[in-house]
Amino acid sequence: MAVRLRGAGALLAGVSELALAMAGSAAHAQSATEQSAPGQSVQMLDAITVAASKTEERAIDSLSAVSVLQQGDIDGIAPRRVEDLFFMIPGVWTQERSDSPEASINIRGMQDFGRVAVVIDGARQNFQRSGHNANGTFLIDPELLSSVDIARGPVANIYGSGAIGGVASFKTKDVEDILRPGENWGGQVHAGFGSNPGYPVTSAFGAARFANVEAIAGASYRTTGNYKDGNNDPVENSGYDLASGLAKVTVRPADGHKVKLTGITENSTYNTGQITGLPPGASAETVYDTKLHTDIASLRWTYARPEDRLFDFDGNVYWTRTKQDQTKLVGAASPITGAVGDRRSFSIDTKGFDVHNTSRFDTGPFRHALTYGGDYFRDDVENSDPTGNGAILTPNGERTVGGAFVQWKANYATWLELIGAMRYDSYELNGGGTHNEGDHLSPKATLGLTPWQGITFYGTFAEGYRAPAVTETLVNGGHPPFAAGFADLFTFVPNPNLKPEIGKTKEVGVNLKFDNLLQAGDALRGKVNLFRNDVDDYIELVTFGPQFCLIPGLPLGFCPGALISPYSFAQYQNVEHARIQGIELEATYDRGDWFAQVAGHHMTGKDVDRDLPLASVPPDKLTLGYGMRFFDRKFTAMVRWIGVAAKKAGDIPDRDGDGSPDATPTGGYGLVNLYFSYQPNPDVQFDFSVDNVFDRYYVPYLAEASNRSFGGPGINFKAGLKIRFGDSFYKSAKPG
Repeated sequence: MAVRLRGAGALLAGVSELALAMAGSAAHAQSATEQSAPGQSVQMLDAITVAASKTEERAIDSLSAVSVLQQGDIDGIAPRRVEDLFFMIPGVWTQERSDSPEASINIRGMQDFGRVAVVIDGARQNFQRSGHNANGTFLIDPELLSSVDIARGPVANIYGSGAIGGVASFKTKDVEDILRPGENWGGQVHAGFGSNPGYPVTSAFGAARFANVEAIAGASYRTTGNYKDGNNDPVENSGYDLASGLAKVTVRPADGHKVKLTGITENSTYNTGQITGLPPGASAETVYDTKLHTDIASLRWTYARPEDRLFDFDGNVYWTRTKQDQTKLVGAASPITGAVGDRRSFSIDTKGFDVHNTSRFDTGPFRHALTYGGDYFRDDVENSDPTGNGAILTPNGERTVGGAFVQWKANYATWLELIGAMRYDSYELNGGGTHNEGDHLSPKATLGLTPWQGITFYGTFAEGYRAPAVTETLVNGGHPPFAAGFADLFTFVPNPNLKPEIGKTKEVGVNLKFDNLLQAGDALRGKVNLFRNDVDDYIELVTFGPQFCLIPGLPLGFCPGALISPYSFAQYQNVEHARIQGIELEATYDRGDWFAQVAGHHMTGKDVDRDLPLASVPPDKLTLGYGMRFFDRKFTAMVRWIGVAAKKAGDIPDRDGDGSPDATPTGGYGLVNLYFSYQPNPDVQFDFSVDNVFDRYYVPYLAEASNRSFGGPGINFKAGLKIRFGDSFYKSAKPG
C-alpha cells in the first residue's frame, strides 16, 4: 500500500477530515493517561518540559514546537531501536543504517555535526565519524529511558550552542520511576521478545531511599538477529548485541538542595558491512567487526524552594566518551579499508558544564521570570587507521565551544506572554596546523496571546549559531578507489576559513487546550505551526574541479566512461543562503473509553543561491491512530497508520552534476501497527504489538550505505511483561 502526499495540501486535507474525531491518544507526546484505580475516570496529565526555555512548563503551554514522550508512550511503541520512538512526532526524521545500532536525528531538515543538540541526562553526545553514514550519531538503549523532549527549531537557543535544528533531550530512569511515594525500596523487571528479528530483551532496576539519600541501579541486555524486509529477504548484518547499565545516587544535604551523581555505560557489538567498489568489477563486500562503547558521567546540583523567588538553580558538569573499535573481517585489501585483520578506531571525549538560575518577581500586574546562565564543552577527537583512510575522512583535532545567555519571560493575567532572550556564543578550533575561531550574538523574541480560553496564538523569531566541526574544517587527503594501481578518486581539501552557520527561524503557531469539551472528563490538546528557517553560510560538502581518468597517465579521451572521475576535489564550503520551511501538526483527543490521534508535517528546503533542493529535508509524513479501553480500562487496543510520501529524484540535489541525485530516491508507503496492553493492577503490565501488519516492503529515506538502500523490517510480532514491586506491598500484607 503506497501513499502519495502532495505537499501541504495533502496533509491539510487529511487533517480537515479527522482533526475533530481523531485528535490524540493517551500515549501521545502532549499528554499521558494515568488511572489511579480500576474503573475510575481518566485524569489527563500534561507533560512537563524544560527543553524550550529551561523553565518548567507544560508542553502544551509552551510557545514553541515542543513534543514530549513519557514512559507510557515508550511502552506503547515497544521500540526495537531508539529511532522507532519518533514516527509520531512531526518535523522529526531519523537516518539509520540497517547494519548499525547508532542513531541520528533530523529535525526540520537539519542534521549532522551538532545541528541537533542531543543530550542524555544533560550530557552532550557529539560523536561523529565520516563515511557512508550520518555525520553525527549516538547510542542509547530504549530500556534505560523514562522520557524524551524534542524542541524543534533554534527557539531553544539558550539550551546550548549549535542547536540550529533543535534539541533532543533524553532522560533515563530515576528513583521516582520505580518507587511510589512512601516506599523505601523496590524494583522493576521487564522481559520482551520480537519475531523479526528474533530477539529477547531483558532489564532490571532496583531503587532505595534512605533518609536524605536515594539510589537506583539497573541493567539491560538485548541481542537481535538479522531482520527480514517486506519481501521476506534477510538484511545482512542488521543484528547486534547491546548491553547497558546505569547507576544514580541523589543526596539532599539541605532543604531544597539536591545533588545527583549519574553514571551510564553502553556496549554494542555488531558487524558493519558496506558495498565498496570502483570501478565496476573491482567491488568487494567489506565487513568490520565493530565494538561501540559509550560512557557518560555527570554531577548535577539543583536548588529550588517555592518561597525562594530569587534562586531556582541548576548546574551540571558532565563527561562523555564514545569509542568505536573496528577490525576488518571480510573484503579485498584496499587503501581505503586496509586488509583483513587490520584495525581502526574512532573516539571523542566531550567535557562540559551547563549552569543557569531563574529569578522571579512581579511588577504591578506582570509576573516575570529572568533566567540567565552559561555553558561550555570541549571536544577532543582521536582517531587511528594506520592502513586505511578513516583518519583522513575524520581527522583528529580539538574544539571548544561556550556561551552565555539571558532570557526574560513576562506574563500578564492569562492572555499575554512575552519572551525575550539573547545568547552569546564563541568557539575555537585547532588541529592539523589550522586555527579557527568566532563569536556571535543570537536574539530571540516571542509574543503569545490567548484571546479565548483554550486557544493560544504565538509568533517567534529566534536565531541559532553553529560553529564548524573539526571534520568540516580539517578533512584533508585523497579518497582512493578500490582497485590497486588506480589514481585517487578525488581529494578532500581543508577549509580553514569556514564560517559558522546562523539559522534565523520565523514561526507562528496555535496551541489548543480544552477539557470537558464534548463530555465531562474528555480532553483535547493540539499544536499547529508554520515555520521558515533561513540559514546563512550553511555548510555543505561541495565537489569541484576537472574530470580526469582514474588510470594514471591515460588521456581523458581514451579513458573508459566508468573510469572517469566527475570531479577532482571535495571541500566543505559555505552556501550563502539556505531555506527550509513547512507546517507541522500534532493533536490528541481522549474521552476515557476511546482515544484518537493525528500528527504530520510537510516541508521543503533548498539552496537559494543555486536553486537546488537540500538532500537532508525528509519526506512528508502523516500518522493517524485510534484506540479503545475495555474491562474497567485495564485493557487497551490501538491501531496506528504511518503514511510517508515519496522522495523523488527531483527533490534531491545533484551537486556534482553527474546525472545522479546525491541520495537514493524512495517511494511512498503506508504502514499499519497494532498495539494491545493489559494491566490487571498498577504493578503488572502485559504488552503485545504487531508492526507492519501487512508485511509491506518499504525503504526509509536516507537508509542507505554507499548508495545501497536497505528495506525496513517486515511484519514483526512483539510481546513483553513488566512487573514492578515495592515495600508498600509487604507493609500492607503484614498482620495488624
